[in-house]
This record gives sequence, C-alpha cells and structure tokens, in this order.
Amino acid sequence: MGVEFQPNNTVKERRQIDTEATLSPPPLVLGLQPAALVDHVAKVDWSLLSQIPGESGGSFPVAAEELNHILSEVNTHILSLPDESSPTKTIAGGSVANTIRGLAAGFGLNCGIIGACGDDEQGSLFINNMSSYNIDLSRLRLKSGRTAQCVCLVDQLGNRTMRPCLSGAVKVQADELKREDFKGCKWLVMRYAILNLDIIHSAIRIAKEEGLFVSLDLASFEMVRKFRVPLQQLLESGNIDLCFANEDEATELLRGEENVNYEAALEYLSRHCQWAVVTLGSNGCIAKNKKEVVRVPAISKVKATDATGAGDLFACGFLYGLIKGFSLEECCRLGSCTGGSVVRALGGEVTPENWQWMYTQMKNDGLPVPELMNSGF
Repeated sequence: MGVEFQPNNTVKERRQIDTEATLSPPPLVLGLQPAALVDHVAKVDWSLLSQIPGESGGSFPVAAEELNHILSEVNTHILSLPDESSPTKTIAGGSVANTIRGLAAGFGLNCGIIGACGDDEQGSLFINNMSSYNIDLSRLRLKSGRTAQCVCLVDQLGNRTMRPCLSGAVKVQADELKREDFKGCKWLVMRYAILNLDIIHSAIRIAKEEGLFVSLDLASFEMVRKFRVPLQQLLESGNIDLCFANEDEATELLRGEENVNYEAALEYLSRHCQWAVVTLGSNGCIAKNKKEVVRVPAISKVKATDATGAGDLFACGFLYGLIKGFSLEECCRLGSCTGGSVVRALGGEVTPENWQWMYTQMKNDGLPVPELMNSGF
C-alpha cells in the first residue's frame, strides 16, 4: 500500500471565518499571505527531483496537472526517516504562515493573517492548524473555491525543492484590503511574489498610512532571477523596513553587475532598508543596520532533516528580537536558534520537542527565554 498524505491533526468540523472586526486586540504582527496554502512535505530520493521541471532547491509555481503528477510519483520515491517518524506530512504552509505560527507558538506573540481560504478540505486543514496556535483569522476571507497547495520534496541531505500550485486557487484581492485590517498592528510580514505584486503594493500603502513596519522575504532565487526589476523597484521605494534574503537570492538580486556576492547585496539592501539580513546556511548569517554590520555563525551540531521553513523561522526569531528591543547581534543569534529548531523535523512547523530544544539553545547562548502565554508546552 502506498503512503498517503495525512493532516497532522484530524480535520475538525469546519468553522466559519468571521471577516468582521472582533473585540480582541489587533495582532502585533500581521502576515499577508494572499492565498492560504497547504504543504505536502515528503522525504524522497534524488531520482524524483531529476524528473520534475526547474532547478532543485528552488521554489516556482506549477500547474495543477504537474502538482498532481508529482504527488502521484511520491509514493514510489519515499525515504524512511532514522527516527521512524512519518516521511510525509500535510500542514498549513507558506512562508508567511510559517513565520507567524512560529511567533505565536514559540514566543506567545499575538499574530494574525490576512488573505483568503477556499471552502474545501485543504482550507479546513489550514484553518484548523493555524487556529490551534491562536492565530487571529478574522482577516482571512472564506471564499468558494480551491485552496492553494504546494509539494515540498526533501532529499537525503535535507535540502528542499518546492513546487507550489496557485493557479485557480482563491486569494484576497488588492481592492479587498481595508484600513481596518491593519489598524493597531505594528508589523506587516510579506513574501515577494510577482503574481501578488498589486496586493503587496496595496498592503504596503495602507500599512505605511497606519504606521506599520514592513518586512519582506525575497521568496526564492528563481523568483528573484525572473522578476528582478519589479523587486528592485519595490526595495528602492524605501517602504521596506526589514528584508530577508538567503545567499542565492542575494546574489541573484545583483546578477550582471560587477563583483556580485552576498556582501554587495547586503550593502544594496541596507541602502534602502533599515535592517538587511542575508542568511548563509551552515555559515550563519550577516546583517546590517545603518553602519553596524554583524556576522553570526550557525548553531553547531544541528542535524538537518529538512530545510523547509529554515528561513521563515530565522525571520521569526529575528523579528521577535527586534520587537523586544534586542541588539542586532542578539536578533541574529535568536534567528539562528529558531532556524535551527525547525530543520530538526519534517515540515515548516516546529514540534513541541524542538521548541524546548530551542529554549535550551537560547539559555546556553545567554538569550532570555520568553515567558509563553497559553503555549500548551
């Protein structure tokens, strides 16, 4: 019998999303994810990666037919995990969802998400997973239609290749964003995507009018390579306060110029953003704020099972540090702790055991461990 993808929690009875303002306080951190997304994560052998279009290690949209084809092939390429845990997992996904879920689950911050969700089984899974961490979903529009999906293929070394399917999926539109969605929030967290560019611009405009800080993740080297010019225009607008890029994305950002490297990219980003961060995988990270530049090594002896969500959870820790007034170096060290916590298991959701591992790393590194509210751990 083949392996079937299953939600890590049984799908509960569908609950209606209230799109009206609630009496609860506004989220401190608001994530913009125009289309709710469900991740199908699987540990597979390299032969499957050689069969799918696009470069390994990146993330680029595919059509529904291609997504279904990849999912149908997964069962014949599954790899077992050393700890005998399931080599597949289906959870609420998306870079922004991973980041705000981490802020809520690991640090007890009040977080919300703005976007749209389909009225299908995948939509129910997304809602139940995010609401289990007390994420404010009052800004998540429930629409008739399909919820976006993504297949995340993880190789023997823990490297992940992502193929999201967004075509035909419901999403929030630019003209649906309201000032009330942003009022009272402090941070807006976003991910670059060319298909969402009009939504991103609309959200930034309202966010700035409401006095929010804006954080942007550069998504993938493929997205930067293919849509570099509009990304540079977005960065050079001066409206992005914090930018995260990995080394591949950073070098793609300045492709074609002389002396292209991640340090040059950091300088470029820092000219336009108050905080600029480039993550370097096993080599740690480098960050700049005004004239201050810091380099922080990665946490040693972390055995990576799956790199899915590593950058998203790094952003989670870094953001928490900024919100709490940590120094730039402390923010980077905290990001290394959170990034290290998620790669120890499959998928972009940190397990309770790995949160405890992270708190131990924080304590050993001299960082204050958060006092969690309703953490359940």
